Amino acid sequence: MNRIGLEIHCQLTSLNSKLFCPCMADYRGRGPNTNVCPICLGLPGTLPRLNKAAVLKAVTIAKAFNCGTPRKIAFFRKNYFYPDLPKNFQITQLNAYGETSVGGGGWAPVGGRRVGIRRIQLEEDPGRLVYEGTSEKTQMTLVDYNRAGTPLVEVVTEPDFRSPREVRAFLGDLTDMLGNLGVSDPGLEGAVRVDGNVSIEGGPKVEVKNISSFHDLEKALDYELIRQNSLMSRGIPIAQETRHWDDRRRITIPARGKEADMDYRYFLEGDIPWVAIDDRTLEEIRGGMPESVGSRRERYVREHGIAPQVADVLASDRFYSDLFEEARGGGNAREIANMITTDVMGLADTKEKRDSMRLRAAHLSDLAGRVAGGSISRSSAKAALREVMRTGEPVGEAVGRLGAGVVRDAAELEAMVSAVVAREAKAASEARANPQAINYLVGMVMRESGGRADPKLVLDLLRGKIAGGG
Repeated sequence: MNRIGLEIHCQLTSLNSKLFCPCMADYRGRGPNTNVCPICLGLPGTLPRLNKAAVLKAVTIAKAFNCGTPRKIAFFRKNYFYPDLPKNFQITQLNAYGETSVGGGGWAPVGGRRVGIRRIQLEEDPGRLVYEGTSEKTQMTLVDYNRAGTPLVEVVTEPDFRSPREVRAFLGDLTDMLGNLGVSDPGLEGAVRVDGNVSIEGGPKVEVKNISSFHDLEKALDYELIRQNSLMSRGIPIAQETRHWDDRRRITIPARGKEADMDYRYFLEGDIPWVAIDDRTLEEIRGGMPESVGSRRERYVREHGIAPQVADVLASDRFYSDLFEEARGGGNAREIANMITTDVMGLADTKEKRDSMRLRAAHLSDLAGRVAGGSISRSSAKAALREVMRTGEPVGEAVGRLGAGVVRDAAELEAMVSAVVAREAKAASEARANPQAINYLVGMVMRESGGRADPKLVLDLLRGKIAGGG
């Protein structure tokens, strides 16, 4: 039987400062080694000061995974030497004296069953190694400590996954959950990093690291299962080790023997006292948690009749889901949902575009109402939406400036229909024999009008024209 477990590292990107010092938690885009201070560099004589907000965010993640949280949590020193670890130890958590991490004993739904969540712990991120050069002989290794000390939550699952595909589906749900909770932006580079632990038929655990994306993780786990099964079939022992994913050759390669907890010489962090988490704090955290992505998805389908595929896209993005909730107050929920998932998301297809757009919920309500009332066509609404997203102007002004109102003038539409029938004589002949073929002509008239013609009137005029032999 295949057994796969995960170690998922989630940066708490919503926080302002690092875990134990006042340096900015957002280290991205800064010059190397400029977002540092004596504390996160581990200089002698410095003392860590725990970020309370980080503890609350970590407990929020634990509750979303149905974990229990002890009344007291503790921090430990995990000792190992690596160039990106300035103190030569990492401040993290370990259940050495009972349950002392922020969460444990939880579960998450995967494919109609539950995957166990063994432990959720709060720790500091190390720095980053940056490699420069084009070959092994000229390559240099540089160290950037800007990231050192960034608040990080590690989610350790039980080895309950049966296939890499299950892992990929779970990670998709995880990133949706993190965004929905407002604790992390999974779209940021390095915000969510995952290592996999793989074993077969009760064999030793092999850890797979150095994986840059969920896509590569799935490929790495697939390869590792094939490799281990091949070794077992030939009677070759499987070594308990850590392997790295080589994304160029698409294989895993040996890195080192797999460490045990005792190899890290864990001991209590004497500079951080035990942290008490009382019942009132836990209740406030539970009360402040948003509706889950799954619950919101089901509600959109049940209460508003939104198509399941549309509800899935809408519910998985907290920003657009909140926009929908505010806009739907004016009615036309399905039209607004479709407008967001097809038009708005398409036009604002990057974070930069989304952040700069000037669209508000009132704009969507107004546009959806005009489409439902027939005063503007769907294609004209998209053109007006594009302008509103750019300028933030009232919908009425955008519609008037673009001349996007629906054309219902009989003479004007008659002229368009006659021109199209004359130009598309073959299609008109086919429509006389096959009534369904008239839809092509309707599309041609809509194109002729720039999407502004009333489609029902166009259809009526075309039927009359074709029936009369015109």
